[in-house]
Amino acid sequence: MVRGKIELKRIENTTSRQVTFSKRRNGLLKKAYELSVLCDAEVALIIFSQKGRLFEFASSNMERTIERFREHVKEEWKANTKGEQQTEDMKHEAEILSKKIELLENSQRKFLGHEVGMCSMEEIHEMENQLEKSLKNIRTRKAQLFSEEIEKLQAKEKLLLEENARLTEKDEFKSTPNIVGDLNLMEIPSSSQSTLTCCEVITELFIGQTPIR
Repeated sequence: MVRGKIELKRIENTTSRQVTFSKRRNGLLKKAYELSVLCDAEVALIIFSQKGRLFEFASSNMERTIERFREHVKEEWKANTKGEQQTEDMKHEAEILSKKIELLENSQRKFLGHEVGMCSMEEIHEMENQLEKSLKNIRTRKAQLFSEEIEKLQAKEKLLLEENARLTEKDEFKSTPNIVGDLNLMEIPSSSQSTLTCCEVITELFIGQTPIR
């Protein structure tokens, strides 16, 4: 069940209003005391009646609590003021940056050859000088990159040549014949040499009649 919102309004009857004030005031003072005891809170309550009579409650010292409240309000005011000032500064900075961006975009369009019809001779001459300076810097950087790339390639070539020489030397060492072993294999036994000497055959070719020996 949803209860409807109770509408409060001023009590028209003076007597009833005074009785209600007395009851609610005592109840409010009691709640303030209970809050300070149960929650260990610093509570200060000030009530002025319709006739200007003062009723108050303070868990510690009323003046000290009021002074603390004033300091708190002052700090909040400074923080809010500082925040507002920072907001204004940021807005102002954003406007400056927006104008700078607009100027840069206009300059970029002009450097690309657009919207140069309204440029004066001085502006065109200044743009030309800036372009030549930029082109010079670009060429200098390009030459530097080429030089660095050449140095890297030369260093790589040196490493490859050294590796190739090392591999060639290793391959030649492996392919070198065993001279002593080959010579031993090429030796002909003495018996074979004597056989060849004794068995030499002499053949001659004659044309015509065979000569009588």
